[in-house]
Amino acid sequence: MKKYFVGIDIGTFSSRGMLLDDCYWVVADVSTPHTMDNPRPGWFEHDAEEVWWKDLCILSRSLLQKSGVDPKQIACIGLSALGTDCLPVDENCKPLRKAILYGIDSRAGEEIKWLTEYYGEDKVQELFGHPICSGDTATKILWIRNHEPDVYAKTYKFLTGSSYLTAKLTGEYVIDQFLAKGSFRPLYRGDGSVNSETVCLYCRPDQIARSLYSNELAGTVTAQASAETGFAEGTPVITGTGDSTSESISVGLTEPGTAFFQYGSSMFFYYCVDRFFDNYISPEGNGSIKGGKVFTVPGTYCLGDGTNAAGTLTRWVRDTFYSAEAAAEQQGGENAYSVMAKEAADIPAGCDGLIMLPYIYGERSPIQDPMATGLLFGLKGKHTRAHINRAALEAVGYSTLQHLKLFKEMGVGVKSMITAGGGTRNRTWMQIICDMAGLPITIPEPFQCSAYGDAMMAALGAGQLKDFSELRKALPKGKVLYPNMENHILYEKNYQIFRDLYHNNRQLMHTLAENC
Repeated sequence: MKKYFVGIDIGTFSSRGMLLDDCYWVVADVSTPHTMDNPRPGWFEHDAEEVWWKDLCILSRSLLQKSGVDPKQIACIGLSALGTDCLPVDENCKPLRKAILYGIDSRAGEEIKWLTEYYGEDKVQELFGHPICSGDTATKILWIRNHEPDVYAKTYKFLTGSSYLTAKLTGEYVIDQFLAKGSFRPLYRGDGSVNSETVCLYCRPDQIARSLYSNELAGTVTAQASAETGFAEGTPVITGTGDSTSESISVGLTEPGTAFFQYGSSMFFYYCVDRFFDNYISPEGNGSIKGGKVFTVPGTYCLGDGTNAAGTLTRWVRDTFYSAEAAAEQQGGENAYSVMAKEAADIPAGCDGLIMLPYIYGERSPIQDPMATGLLFGLKGKHTRAHINRAALEAVGYSTLQHLKLFKEMGVGVKSMITAGGGTRNRTWMQIICDMAGLPITIPEPFQCSAYGDAMMAALGAGQLKDFSELRKALPKGKVLYPNMENHILYEKNYQIFRDLYHNNRQLMHTLAENC
């Protein structure tokens, strides 16, 4: 009987599901939108039942209906979701509050400050591998302990997105070891076991999930989950992982020297390397890189982190300057982002002297400053909305270049670049990224996304694929863009201004934030 593999990914503003056959062709591809709650400045949440689980059920039934595949032919299911969320659940896996989202949620600032003082700089480096930041899930657990003691007391497990979905499907509470040893530090040891010596500052050892590799089988679909999703009872389910990890695997990030940049709501990167790196701070003012960790692919390590704005920045530009086009799109007109891409393409590299800092929601990598703010510099009367539009695209490009400079400083310059995410649909944006980097970049096929990576890892977990090397060989080749070196030279010069704009205005940003 022909085998099929399912991948489902829950993202910031939408979710996507894919069903692949045993030749890894896409048989069905479905998606569904949702919203994100922003109840206070710096707070970002999802309702796990109404967004995560409801989306999974919508997608599972849509995949089965659209493909006509018998649920019993599905050999394995893979899942991914926002990577560093914090969701407390009770013994029935019922959420006790809305999920606190990944690094864009900066509510735990006081906890970060307290932990840094409590441990001291050397101990922070030993336990976290980097300065404690909003991307560390442990700080969110501590925030719940400090601010919502009733929720904390009732919590059976503190989960992340993929852990919750896997638990709802199988009844098993597991977490990908890559997420456990990265985002949940210092709650887990290097071997993936719970660190009983450090965990008690945050929660009980039994309140966090056991770790497995992302492609390891976690369990099988329960009778209750079968009734809600349409999947056959007993269908194997792998552990799953964060959405960025799944997407990186979907495009072939399986060997050292390859850097993967994902342009979604935020920009996330993974750089696969052959050895471990401690936290690195640039002596040239280019920011910092968190210490590396063992990657999902056995025998490799990775450097990885994310910014707070990429697609969220272009969404702000759309909502602020292209509201008429967005309204027209709702009435059947041209996609507003397509209009924006065309207008940005008509503006020369460098935006006629306009530079934007993209920190409209604070920033994670590489400056790790939640109080950083956005900035338009060089604004003149000749500039139009199209200039601001392109400046936003270039701002994310400069941030990408900043990370590449950090890698070079560390002695591990990038050999090849792969991009992915919704931003790759904007070829103007991707050419800007390519010109900034001064390197060819590979843009995968549109269907190579987190859900596709989930399904491919499900095939690996089911034994259909032997290892990650065989998985990479089974992937499509994608499209390659080449840099305009004249633009690259210009961007290199302007990058110095981009970098110094933050350093020269950092204190003013903080003062303004305190005044507000």
